[in-house]
Amino acid sequence: MLLEYVNDPRDLKGMRIDELEELAREIRAFLIENIMATGGHFGANLGVVELTLALHYVLDSPRDRIVWDVGHQAYVHKILTGRKHLFPSLRQYKGLAGFPKRSESEHDFFGVGHASTSLSAALGMVIARDVLGQKHCVTAVIGDGAMTGGMAFEALNHAGHLKKRFLVILNDNEMSIAPNVGAMSHYLTRLRSDPHYGKLKSEVEGLLRQIPAIGSRLATFTERMKDALKYFMVQGALFEEFGFSYFGPIDGHDLSAVIAILEQTKDMDKPVLLHVVTQKGKGYPSAESAPDKLHSVGGPVTKPVKPVPSYTQVFAETLTLLAKEDSRIVAVTAAMGPGTGLTKFADKFPDRFFDVGIAEQHATTLCAGLATAGMKPVFAVYSTFLQRAYDQVIHDVCIQNLPVVFAIDRAGLVGPDGETHQGAFDIAYLRTVPNITIMMPKDEDELRHMLYTALQMDGPVAVRYAREDGTGVTMAGPPGLMPVGKAEVVRDGSDVAILALGPMVAVCENAARMLERQGIAAAVVNMRFVKPLDSDLLMQLAASRVPIVTVEEASQSGGMGGAVMEFFGAQDVAVRVHPLGLPDHFMEHGSRPELLHAAGLTAQHVVEITLQAVAAAKQALKGEALLTLPTSGRRPGGRLG
Repeated sequence: MLLEYVNDPRDLKGMRIDELEELAREIRAFLIENIMATGGHFGANLGVVELTLALHYVLDSPRDRIVWDVGHQAYVHKILTGRKHLFPSLRQYKGLAGFPKRSESEHDFFGVGHASTSLSAALGMVIARDVLGQKHCVTAVIGDGAMTGGMAFEALNHAGHLKKRFLVILNDNEMSIAPNVGAMSHYLTRLRSDPHYGKLKSEVEGLLRQIPAIGSRLATFTERMKDALKYFMVQGALFEEFGFSYFGPIDGHDLSAVIAILEQTKDMDKPVLLHVVTQKGKGYPSAESAPDKLHSVGGPVTKPVKPVPSYTQVFAETLTLLAKEDSRIVAVTAAMGPGTGLTKFADKFPDRFFDVGIAEQHATTLCAGLATAGMKPVFAVYSTFLQRAYDQVIHDVCIQNLPVVFAIDRAGLVGPDGETHQGAFDIAYLRTVPNITIMMPKDEDELRHMLYTALQMDGPVAVRYAREDGTGVTMAGPPGLMPVGKAEVVRDGSDVAILALGPMVAVCENAARMLERQGIAAAVVNMRFVKPLDSDLLMQLAASRVPIVTVEEASQSGGMGGAVMEFFGAQDVAVRVHPLGLPDHFMEHGSRPELLHAAGLTAQHVVEITLQAVAAAKQALKGEALLTLPTSGRRPGGRLG
């Protein structure tokens, strides 16, 4: 097998085209075998095999720099740069990362995970190269889905203005995670449908120059008529207006063609955009026919049906149910319709579902506009993706106190996607913003009530929920209104109070049972609301003089525990608070249980911290009796108060 002997891009240099084509077949087989075993991004990597081979065949990495957008399509790059032996550990704890990572290889020039960043990063490298008087090639590879992001257009605009040597490859596979939307998608479709502009233009210029005596002058004249020609033929006009020389579209699976065009364009002394058309899932029929479903797989493709719905499913089903009763409810997503569970909503209410593409900033302000007109917009968005719209959350939603609901999916640890996708920071970056309400359910039934409550409120609301299955509780009856800012005592105790948020409530209940066997009576409180806090309950705890442990699956810095300490500080009340949350470093990829263990968010660690808190409190109080915390805010059968 040829793949056995490829451990560095230099190993490709002496290969013939037929050998590279055989290597492409071997790489596809390798990807299918390994991704089926470990999980990972499937379709995009199968589609980019020939393009990646051509890049490393023509360019000289790491001297030449290749910057990948998002990183969904970088597995072949990793195979060719000496990491194929690590693929059994792909996206596993302490194993091979699922995205390019600077600390992993000298061939990974920029760490990625979110879309639309490659052009800006690569342009920065271009500027640095020229300032330092270097000569290497800098290439950015961006997918058609990522081209919908406003940041990509900002970089195109700047690159065209600078007019520096810069190669951009638009990997156009006609399908990102969800079907692409908007004018860019339609424009690329037109380009794909008539790939003759570049060929015609070069042929006309060549023929003119062959005319004796006047040929060169005619060719110069046609160059001046370039705008008329390109507008007449349509192809590439948009990119050329940005200052790029456009080439394409070309078949991204034709190795000879891709290599030839790369050789032609890599040293051009100006910005160049090469439009390459590939097929997502190439070589695997199921992925070819359903690229959205096999964009990413979590392991073996065939899985048993889960008896318990995920939080994402419960959110989507509840929103669809509520939308039947209220025609003002609209759902917005930023190219993550399937990921946020909104496919059924879109089918049932196509006129009230809006996929804006990879444009979280636009989505947020769009929701603000909808809210001013009397609608009830719900922006379903991953925690780390909402980070991109922080200014819009503040400026366009919260300052105006508009009733926009942010349904924050993937809040907390998400596992194999690693640092770029762990939803650690949304509490910290939202809690300081005036007017917003922040809540998180302990189970899937509570999520239903929270979503209903959020849609009745006259201001911004964030409902955050985890990327995991629910607890299996009964979800009887319609969603109902919750008392805003009120916590729920789920377990009584007189020695210590454990304040938990979201899925950590179940962890802390388990810890309380373990503590009970050691003679410690721990109260467990489902905080439910981070903002506003339950001030009555907190003052009651202060009066009881019990130590407090806070537990949350979010950044400890700026989190719910910090909010509790700030509350007591503002009240000038001395209370011992021991916060537990995600540590002050980026959490790498791994399974959710592994990462929770690494972060100390397990029942056993809660027990250890609680025992320390109780011991310290007893010593400080010198044997004074502790008061009992009464039960409050609980309804029969686990229903909400």
